[in-house]
Order: sequence, then structure tokens, then C-alpha cells
Amino acid sequence: MRKKVGLYFGTFNPIHMGHLIIANHMVEFSELDEIWFVVTPQSPFKTKKTLLSNNDRYQMVFDATEAYDSLKPSTIEFNLPQPNYTVTTLAHLTEKYPEGYEFSLIMGEDNLKTFHKWKNYQIILEQYNIYVYPRVSEGEADHQFKNHPKIHKVDAPIMEISSTFIRKAHKDGKNIMPLLPLEVWKYIDKMNFYR
Repeated sequence: MRKKVGLYFGTFNPIHMGHLIIANHMVEFSELDEIWFVVTPQSPFKTKKTLLSNNDRYQMVFDATEAYDSLKPSTIEFNLPQPNYTVTTLAHLTEKYPEGYEFSLIMGEDNLKTFHKWKNYQIILEQYNIYVYPRVSEGEADHQFKNHPKIHKVDAPIMEISSTFIRKAHKDGKNIMPLLPLEVWKYIDKMNFYR
């Protein structure tokens, strides 16, 4: 039996309780056996100025997932060409682990609405399953994604926490501790990040 791995891509700047709740829900309430948090060095859609170093963000993901057997941090994109495209990473992982793993993509409903703009999205859809969790957002997903056999909607809790909000609130001197795994909060505090 191949292990079903859901790939949860993000800059995780920082990883927060919302990410963990979604990932844990995916493992517990879908066919997925594990979730790998793929720490993205640079998204084609984000600028780098507020981005912590790859290693700092990886360390926070490592600390946040250590207590969970089914949640794993991944540096797979650190050594791939930049900017990182999901289709390239999926192909790389499939090549690297030809046996034992079956990879799927995890995305929020908001990302599904722009999925048709992703590089080679048709290839992703042909070769991989996509697990979609609900997000509050405007508009509808492209009609081609409705009732698609490779797209699975998972009735996960709706998380309205964002890393952007956390960074801004922390900079403004607000207490963000309840929004973060304790180890992540300690790391941010110790390193004096996002001040």
C-alpha cells in the first residue's frame, strides 16, 4: 500500500494554529495518511521583503509539527529552481519517491478560484488529486473544477487567521501567542522576529 501524502505548500511566515488545524483535519477526515508542509522559498506571487529566511521558517514548521506523527516539514523546494512552481515540485517528488508514496495537493478554496492561472495546471489535474478546504472568499471557481473527479472538497473548519495578520499584530505590540503553536511563539520571541 502506497502512503497517501498531502502536500501543503506555503511560505509559513509564520506557521500558525490555522495551518495545523487544517492539516490535522485533512489527515483525520480524508483518505490522506500524512501531510507534508512544503516550505516555499519564494512564491511567484509574493515579494521577499517580509519573508524570513528559509531556515528560520523551516525551523518553525519543524517545531510546530514535532508533536504530530502524521505532519512533517519539508525542504524539498529549497534546492529546486526559483521561482518555485507546484508542477515542478510535484514532478520532482514523484521522481524522487517512485515507490511507496502517492502525492496529492492541498489548497484553500480561494486558490482553486485562481488555479486555472497556475503553470501547467492541466498536468497537475491529470496526474494528482487535489484536496480543497473551505475559505471565505469572493467569486466562484472555474466551471471546469466543479464536480471534477480529481478535486475533493473536505469539510474542514474555516480558519480566518493569516500569517500577514499575525506579523502586523505582533509589530503593533499585540499578544499573538494564542494564534501560534507554543514552540513557534517562543522562537519568534527569542529571535525578535516581525517587530
